[in-house]
Amino acid sequence: MNRAIVHMDLDTFFVSCERRNNSQLDGIPLIIGGGDRGVVASCSYEARKFGVRSAMPIRMAVRLCPDAKVIRGDHELYSNLSHTVTEIIQERVPVMEKASIDEFYLDLSGMDKFFGCYQWTQEIAAAVTKETGLPISFALSANKTVSKIGTGEAKPVGRLEIKDLEIKPFLNPLSIKKIPMVGDKTFQLLSRIGIRTIHTLSEMPMLVLQQMIGVNGKELWKKANGIDENPVVPYSERKSISTERTFTNDTTDVLELKRLISGMAEQLAYQLRKEKWLTSTVVVKIRYANFDTETKQCKVSYTSADHTLSKVALELFNKVYTRRMRLRLVGLRFTGLVHGNHQMNLFEDTEEQMNLYQTMDYLKNRYGMGAVGRASGFDFEK
Repeated sequence: MNRAIVHMDLDTFFVSCERRNNSQLDGIPLIIGGGDRGVVASCSYEARKFGVRSAMPIRMAVRLCPDAKVIRGDHELYSNLSHTVTEIIQERVPVMEKASIDEFYLDLSGMDKFFGCYQWTQEIAAAVTKETGLPISFALSANKTVSKIGTGEAKPVGRLEIKDLEIKPFLNPLSIKKIPMVGDKTFQLLSRIGIRTIHTLSEMPMLVLQQMIGVNGKELWKKANGIDENPVVPYSERKSISTERTFTNDTTDVLELKRLISGMAEQLAYQLRKEKWLTSTVVVKIRYANFDTETKQCKVSYTSADHTLSKVALELFNKVYTRRMRLRLVGLRFTGLVHGNHQMNLFEDTEEQMNLYQTMDYLKNRYGMGAVGRASGFDFEK
């Protein structure tokens, strides 16, 4: 059976959400992001014409487009609308994967016998726009890579079908930067030896590419040749993420307990970022030596930043630990999760904080969780 994989992407999602609620924002340059020291979370096509891009410092974006209107952003609005779109799509397809807050993959393989996959996808897109007022683009092809690239080429409000025999002609003239796994460093490396189009990359020997960029060389070569066997992973919403520590000997060492909680917050925040989650609720749990168990929780703005979550967790611990009796267990849990890509953190992060987290996450991904951490939560005895 031939595969039929769709990639759907809500166009300039944050911008579209704001315009849905305020028609006066239509047609003007719009930037969604934090304060003066923050970065751009999203921007309208009108702002992009001036060179504004996501993750750019707000100050630079305003210099490029001084007439742009800057809006701080509304996490709750975006999360609620994303959830609505998810439900609309999920009830109409056999298999759906939610790749981020505004991206979806659908596996319609075999449905062409009954409806016609392209027609069915058009009807889903029309339903999303009708019920939410949000514009959406999609591409239909044989695999996830080609469909995602296709959606990027189809925007804004585009519809594209790339049949099997059209895959190579479609990919060949495009820049290698269109391939999802090609970042700036890989692009610069390949550009230095004259590889700038997907066609040129596809003709490069796989072994040579592996020698140049390592283990990902084979995967990159396959994507350049329109090959991608990755399945659409059925979507399920995660409810919470947690960790706890039971002590061998009950303790009243408040400094050690706070160090432990701070370390837990950093560990869970890293896991949130790695799995592309944000939390809206922090819960601290303690269990006394007599087995009495108490919890305290607090609502926060959606975040995955450990400096924010650690501060809230420590404040909750100070409120819940009141008896000064020995403790046998402490735990930390983040709930009220929403699934979104990392750009959602840009509402609160400054440029410096973003660079710090990106560097710390890179080191943890490469060398392990214990490779780097904040002094306040680091276990120096390990």
